[in-house]
Formats: sequence, C-alpha cells, structure tokens
Amino acid sequence: MIKRIVILLFCGLAYISVHAQEGFKIGAQAGLPLGDFNERIGVVIGADMGYMWAPNKIFDLGIKTGIIHGFAEEFREGTILEDLPSFQFAPLAASVRIWPSKTFSFGGDIGQAFGLNEGNDGGLYIRPQLGFQVGPKSEVNFSYTSINVNDEKWATVTLAYVYTFLSARHFR
Repeated sequence: MIKRIVILLFCGLAYISVHAQEGFKIGAQAGLPLGDFNERIGVVIGADMGYMWAPNKIFDLGIKTGIIHGFAEEFREGTILEDLPSFQFAPLAASVRIWPSKTFSFGGDIGQAFGLNEGNDGGLYIRPQLGFQVGPKSEVNFSYTSINVNDEKWATVTLAYVYTFLSARHFR
C-alpha cells in the first residue's frame, strides 16, 4: 500500500514539474534584421528576464525586460569604409502566453523599448511569439520584434531559448 502511494506521489510530482509554466524566466535570443535596418545591422542578440503568472491552465500573464543589441554592418561605398553605429534597446513589456496544448504556446509582448545608443529614442515594442516546450522547464520560441524608432521600423526575426526558475503551481 505504501509503495503504491509513493509511486503515485512521485508520478504526480513529475507531472507537476513537467507542465509548470509559472515562475521567473530567463532567455537568450539571436536573429536577423529585416526592413529599414537590414542594410545597417548584421546580426541581433538579446537577453530577456521576467516573471509569468499562471491564473489558469490556458494562459499566462507576466512582465518582461531585457536587452537587445544589433551589431552594425561594415558598409563599403567605393573604397571608403563607413562605420555604422550599433543599436541597443532595453524593452519593458507586458507579456501573455496562450497554451492550447501542453507543449505549444503563442502570445506576445507589448511595451516600450528604450533606446540606449546615441540618436536612438526607442519606441513602441511589439513581439509576437510561438513557443515549443523542449524540457520540463525550458522552451524554444520563434519571434518577430517590431520597434518604432524615430521614423523607421526596427524589425527582426529571432530564435530564443527560455528557462523557467521556481516554477510552482501551474498544472497543465
């Protein structure tokens, strides 16, 4: 009898840990620019951190912040090499994820991206995402990032890895 209870308890705890999404999240991303910044930026990297609450089994709500760095391309016009500036942003956003299944989510972030380099005022930050759970506390997601910078649009596509710490009570 005790052996069955221990096995049942162990299976229950394993199920909870596999499907928990609530907690502190930290992630790293890399991607490529599109549109207005495609000629000036070669590659984009970033890091995010935040907290997600799980009010029910279907959706998570949270807040995120991070850093985005776009590395400048070297531009050669004739024989003159022009140094283009890198771009950095610090987004602060509200976040929502909808979980139609145990391993797939979609959602996005919306907020303000603060420009960190000279001449960069930042702007409205929008980042829709598709996520795939790849482990008990980790996921891979694909996203499109849009930031209105002055009269131009910063747009990137990225691939990210996200890890959840202190996941607790959200059962799927």
